[in-house]
Amino acid sequence: MQYYIGVDNHKKFSYMSVMDAKGIVVKEGRVVNTKEAVNKFLGTEYTQNTSAVLEAGRNWTVMYDWLEEELDEVKLAHPLKVKAIADAKIKTDKIDAKTLAHLLRCDLIPEAYVPGKDTRIVKNILRQRMFLVKLSTMVKNRIHLIIDRHPELKNQIDPSDLFGKQGMEWLKLVTLPKEDKRILDEELDLLNYLVEKIDSSNSWVTQLGKDNPNVKLLMTIPGIGKFFALLIANEIDNIKRFRDKNKLASYAGLIPSVHASADKVFYGRIVKHGNKYLRWALIEAVWPAIRKDLSLREYYESLKQRKGSNQAKVAVARRLSVIVYRVLSQNRSYIVNYSGCPHNRLAEAVN
Repeated sequence: MQYYIGVDNHKKFSYMSVMDAKGIVVKEGRVVNTKEAVNKFLGTEYTQNTSAVLEAGRNWTVMYDWLEEELDEVKLAHPLKVKAIADAKIKTDKIDAKTLAHLLRCDLIPEAYVPGKDTRIVKNILRQRMFLVKLSTMVKNRIHLIIDRHPELKNQIDPSDLFGKQGMEWLKLVTLPKEDKRILDEELDLLNYLVEKIDSSNSWVTQLGKDNPNVKLLMTIPGIGKFFALLIANEIDNIKRFRDKNKLASYAGLIPSVHASADKVFYGRIVKHGNKYLRWALIEAVWPAIRKDLSLREYYESLKQRKGSNQAKVAVARRLSVIVYRVLSQNRSYIVNYSGCPHNRLAEAVN
């Protein structure tokens, strides 16, 4: 007998619904999120000839790994697509688990990609470093805000060098009102702590990706250094899962929203769905990329004049995603082929 298990996974517990091949629920109930409780629910009867499905959500990897050890097959469902297929006005854990089991039995699960365990571990390490970098940027912005409250100080230091060696010394000694000085000192302490943590993570990151050929290929692209290459390579994982360059751009959330009615089509801001880590890496790589690559620089400047700097930056990030796709799918380095107008002739990796 074939069995299908729908799992509505939550932080502390999950609701499981076991269904047979005829669509009859043979067992269901709430299960505490521990490996022992899951194994007790499955017993020996529901481990053979059994497949399960759960939606991608908060810490789905824990439940997925537990089930994968015990069952023949485990699928990860795309939550937005499941909602589109089986949306309901009445929503409970019991109904959600039963719906997932039904979709699995009918082979209607819209699957989300599941990277391997090693890739997931690397992604967590890289995302932690990215989190620290974002925090340090927030702290730097707060320090800028404090200095901007005192216009008389602007001529004393170059704002672009505020966090260099000379700028940091100036921040320690600058004269401010008592309250602002105390806030500034606290921000500097926090920034120094974050910089220390980022530096310690660098040695950790450098050990990653040594045997990954995709990292070396990505580092040939302008603007993509070791960290960005590692992040992009692991967030993409297998380039073959993307049918073309547009699918990768969509996955990165670098395509515009579209509103079409009759013969009128309107393009808006970039979509909010997609891999935010991959999108962040490609957008952050724009500035070093346009400094190093003349074709990308002129492409950026051309769009900036017509559409503004923000849209130009996103457009270059989209172009970088195209280059990434070509480099990985064709398994070759990026080759600059600039001659004349770059808007008409991209680097060879894009053609």
